[in-house]
Amino acid sequence: MSQMEIDRVVSQMRALRAQVNGPAAQSVRPGDLGALLPGPAGVGGSSATGATNAMSFASVLRNGLERINEAQAQSSASQRAFERGDPGMDLPQVMIDMQKASIAFRGAVEVRNRMISAYQEIMNMPV
Repeated sequence: MSQMEIDRVVSQMRALRAQVNGPAAQSVRPGDLGALLPGPAGVGGSSATGATNAMSFASVLRNGLERINEAQAQSSASQRAFERGDPGMDLPQVMIDMQKASIAFRGAVEVRNRMISAYQEIMNMPV
């Protein structure tokens, strides 16, 4: 990645931060990427320049994993209810719940794969 591309990306990040936080974000010095990320040193929470309204990456990831877990639990519960012969549970609903859980899990695996790929790409960048 050339220096011009890096400068362009950093200026876009500054513009986005200015839109979110207001004029206080304009005081970011060049090379201070930690200040562009939410939280102290870029790890969740509130930044040194003030509280951010954006959710941290960790909380978004945690919420997504909790929803996947809920879908899998719902799928298991509907399977058990069908096996017990509960009158309100029919096979199409069980199959739908199983497919929802399967799709959610495959989506999470794909996100994980892309995150690993991005991490490896960043680690292989020449400094």
